[in-house]
Amino acid sequence: MAVELSRSKLHDVAHMGMRATIGVIFIVHGFGKFGNPGFGGWISSMGIPAEMQIPIALAEFIPGIFLIFGIFTRISSSLLSIVMLGAIFLVKGASSLTGEGGYELDLILLAACLVIIVSGPGRISISHLIKKIPRVLQ
Repeated sequence: MAVELSRSKLHDVAHMGMRATIGVIFIVHGFGKFGNPGFGGWISSMGIPAEMQIPIALAEFIPGIFLIFGIFTRISSSLLSIVMLGAIFLVKGASSLTGEGGYELDLILLAACLVIIVSGPGRISISHLIKKIPRVLQ
């Protein structure tokens, strides 16, 4: 049964949908950090240099694009997992799962990224079409 499900078109579409959804979320979050003086000031208040604003934005924006197209998905998801761990432990202090300052959304995004790391890009992806990309770079 599990083998049949993993070969079905519905599985492929659902996998691509998850990748695309996570990608869009990170593109939107990353784009909002570019040139935003409020974000620069906010990260400075946490002891992170304001110069990290652009690298943080790029660390969300570019992997989000890669996830949508299905290229470098494992590397992108790994980078986004690190970003989410930073959000959970550094930004939110892992103090409350729900409520103000809760990290439930960050945890869901982390879990989705971990699923993508394990499952790879899927069959509806540029990586699958090219097939010459080494598995580790998919």
